[in-house]
Amino acid sequence: MNAFLAFVLTLVGVVGLLVVLTNDPVRQTVLGGVLSLLLAVVFFAVQAPDVALSELAIGTVAVPLMLLLAIGKIREHRAREEEMRE
Repeated sequence: MNAFLAFVLTLVGVVGLLVVLTNDPVRQTVLGGVLSLLLAVVFFAVQAPDVALSELAIGTVAVPLMLLLAIGKIREHRAREEEMRE
């Protein structure tokens, strides 16, 4: 179990770094969802299934979905503003 936990924690570090280094908000959101999924695996591995379930529901599904919807609305609004300027 220790080798598995070390592997998953290494993946958490790598994906976390990728989230920080990514410039595109959509890619950041998707990578943030992957990071939350990996954290849920870590929580499950350290025998915290209630925290893992919460992380799955909130961090992997709800927050990325809200962010993607917000990014879509912002881009739609900016496109309409661009059309009005022309």
